[in-house]
Amino acid sequence: MSAVRLAGVSKDFDGVPAVRELDLDVADGELLVVLGPSGCGKSTVLRLMAGLEEATAGRILIGDRDVTKLSPGRRNVSMVFQSYALFPHLTAAENIGFGLVVREVRRAEVRERVAQAATVAGCAHLLERRPAQLSGGERQRIALARALVREPDVFLLDEPLSNLDAELRAQTRAELKLLHARVGATMLYVTHDQIEALTLGQRIAVLRDGELQQLGTPEQIWREPANRFVARFVGSPAMNLLASGAAVGLEAPAGAEVGIRSEHLALGEEGVEATVTLVEPIGSEALVHLRAAGTELVARVPAEAGHGVGDTVRLSSSREHAHLFDGETGERLPWT
Repeated sequence: MSAVRLAGVSKDFDGVPAVRELDLDVADGELLVVLGPSGCGKSTVLRLMAGLEEATAGRILIGDRDVTKLSPGRRNVSMVFQSYALFPHLTAAENIGFGLVVREVRRAEVRERVAQAATVAGCAHLLERRPAQLSGGERQRIALARALVREPDVFLLDEPLSNLDAELRAQTRAELKLLHARVGATMLYVTHDQIEALTLGQRIAVLRDGELQQLGTPEQIWREPANRFVARFVGSPAMNLLASGAAVGLEAPAGAEVGIRSEHLALGEEGVEATVTLVEPIGSEALVHLRAAGTELVARVPAEAGHGVGDTVRLSSSREHAHLFDGETGERLPWT
């Protein structure tokens, strides 16, 4: 059963399309990540689901209810924002329980549900503090607990980790994945960060200019990108795209582009001659920039390989790890 369904949903702002005829089904209990660059319409999708924006066309269903025309308060969804949106004058406990108090839930029940949500979100020890006394990660836990306490049908998370530093972001990302496993709730998570998408999502919906480019598991998105855009957007460094396979010793059909990820380029004693133009150490590995047959490429190699600028190396790859795209449309092509 679908927990959320978008059927032909479009949204225009003053005649400019932000979302275009989007069809999307989210399974009950699924954590689906909506991934794309800034301005692709991913946050608009979440706001449409929450009822904060009105769809120009199409239908939005939550469970078996058509909520397209319902107000946000009648949709039974919880949204976690990038900015946390906590009241500075209230304690963490008061922030978590605010929505319940507004709906005139009994005080005893509010206290019980706040305690339960805080325990699940890992912030039970912070309930008496105010936002100014909390770190960014602690504020995010409070915001998550506030969403949990409502017991919604769907959780909508709009880039909730963007304000955290790298270490705290990785830690909170892991905690969020464990939280989803414990709660088993339906979650839609919006991000521009491919690492978040690949590590968190059970499935990923990749958007570009308001249009769905690909929907699949992280492995499918990584191994079988549907087109040139997905191939380049998912992966760091971006996938190498070659006008022909000559730079890596592969023969490709006329009019096709060859895509190869940096880790699938081999530097050894065989292959096409290439010159090292730049080396970027990244801990145990290095990104080696190369020029081969008039083409610029990047290879990911062990740091101990010791390549230096100006070195001449041999570059090769295999069809097993190479992707083929139509040179005009950018769509994925099969090797023949």
